[in-house]
Amino acid sequence: MADKLETTLRGPEAYGLARRVIEAMESASVWPTPLNFEIWVHYLGTPESPLGREINRILAASEPFTEATAEILAAEYLPRGRLSEEIRDAGQVLDRELSSVSDAISKAHKSQATFGQTLDQAATSIATASGDAGLKAIVSGLSSATREVRRESETLENRLEASTREIARLRDHLEQFRRDAMTDALTNLANRKAFDEQLDAACSQAEAEHGALTLAVLDIDHFKRFNDTWGHQTGDQVLRYVASVMGRMAKAPRVAARFGGEEFAIIFPGESPGEVHQVLEAICKEIASRSLRRRSTDDELGAVTLSAGFAHRRPGETASSLLERADTALYASKHAGRNRVTSADAMDQAA
Repeated sequence: MADKLETTLRGPEAYGLARRVIEAMESASVWPTPLNFEIWVHYLGTPESPLGREINRILAASEPFTEATAEILAAEYLPRGRLSEEIRDAGQVLDRELSSVSDAISKAHKSQATFGQTLDQAATSIATASGDAGLKAIVSGLSSATREVRRESETLENRLEASTREIARLRDHLEQFRRDAMTDALTNLANRKAFDEQLDAACSQAEAEHGALTLAVLDIDHFKRFNDTWGHQTGDQVLRYVASVMGRMAKAPRVAARFGGEEFAIIFPGESPGEVHQVLEAICKEIASRSLRRRSTDDELGAVTLSAGFAHRRPGETASSLLERADTALYASKHAGRNRVTSADAMDQAA
């Protein structure tokens, strides 16, 4: 459902949905704050979802839709809310582990200090001791203090080992949360947030090292018409297929991302425009070579084609400028008949 909503929000249908959201919020006397608007977009966009059912319950019960209500719904039902809650829970566990280790270390320090005092007292006592009985008592006291210190040291060692394992587990979980937050749920490619960060980093590295960097933007041809004919579920099937081909042919250090809706992007660090052009041609050719079928009915869907545009980064060029030139090349491919690859640099030279 979330993937269908995301596709809707990336197309012309988003304006109609936004108008319905505002009207529904006004009818329910809900203030159009950014958080409320986001919640109601999900509510009206996916009315059969758990969030939709909960809001229907709230409205049917005439419960007030307060800021606290919005925060609770966001934490429970919105993806970013659940992710933040998971990270917050992991942080609380980490705080407990660090506090436990701190207590163990503090206790060990006190034990060591007490043992030091015992040794000092024993040294003084030995100097003034008379007879075997006095020495035996001193040795017995030292032996008892040593055993106590050993027990405290073993306790601290065991606590540190346990905490090390727990912290490693939390680190792995947080890394998984981070990957989830940076991954498009439908295609398993990098999402827009991850793409923006990767492109900024790639531009900075290329600038610092005077290296090559090329950005490609790709778009599925006539995807809206395809969606309207066969439905969003079949459209999602097509998106996953295109993403699988793209991901297979854009292995690291390349970065393939779902840019939004039916649009994708690939970052090519350290590769020449000629190499990039060959890869994009191969991707377009492989995707267009297969006649797809609808899984639910086995209806033949025909071939899917891509249009692509790419731009080679110029010295000093920003990420936004590079993206703009790649987009311009993409639209040139669209205007030239689709199912083709266009170079922004070749366009500049021709101009």
